[in-house]
Amino acid sequence: VAVLVVQRGFVWPRDWLRMKLRYLSVLLLAACSQPPTTQFRPDASIQEVMASVVDPAADALWEAVSTETSAQGEVEHQPRTDAEWLVVRHNAVTLSEAANLLLIEGRVVSHSNKLEDAHVPGILTAAEVQKKIDADRQLFAERAHDLQLAAREALAAIDARHPQRLLVAGEKIDAACERCHITYWYPNAEQPRWPAPLKQAAAVTR
Repeated sequence: VAVLVVQRGFVWPRDWLRMKLRYLSVLLLAACSQPPTTQFRPDASIQEVMASVVDPAADALWEAVSTETSAQGEVEHQPRTDAEWLVVRHNAVTLSEAANLLLIEGRVVSHSNKLEDAHVPGILTAAEVQKKIDADRQLFAERAHDLQLAAREALAAIDARHPQRLLVAGEKIDAACERCHITYWYPNAEQPRWPAPLKQAAAVTR
């Protein structure tokens, strides 16, 4: 015989209510069993992460496949041994993960509130950069993710031992850096005109 329970004008089968209570219990247990969120404690500033992590890794990738011109002629540089490819791979991984470091909440642009190249015309102040980042965190994340995607392309090229693909990925890394820099670092910098007028060019060569 089915037992009915009256609740606020509705008649519910008791078995259905038991199932409902069990379902709610499972949800509560699942919520309670979730691991606590990891709290990051960023110490280095964005400027320090750029100088200590991003720049060295990017420079290593750009230099991995390059051409050097000297008095003796042109010298082609590219990884050839397993050890050389491994070094380049470490830099690609470092650069990819550096994008995540930049996005950690609470990381300030500069501890001293001053950028190293603040004297250069067109450079924003640290406070101005911070304000732009805080005003649109989503855009800042997109710029960082652009860098990460380019670094992953470099990583794929390295794993394929394909120097030409690594060279193309390096160009994409450079483009991603420029998109971010022109947004947050030097949006007001005067862009040089090219080609320069002949008179000015002649003056420069004197």
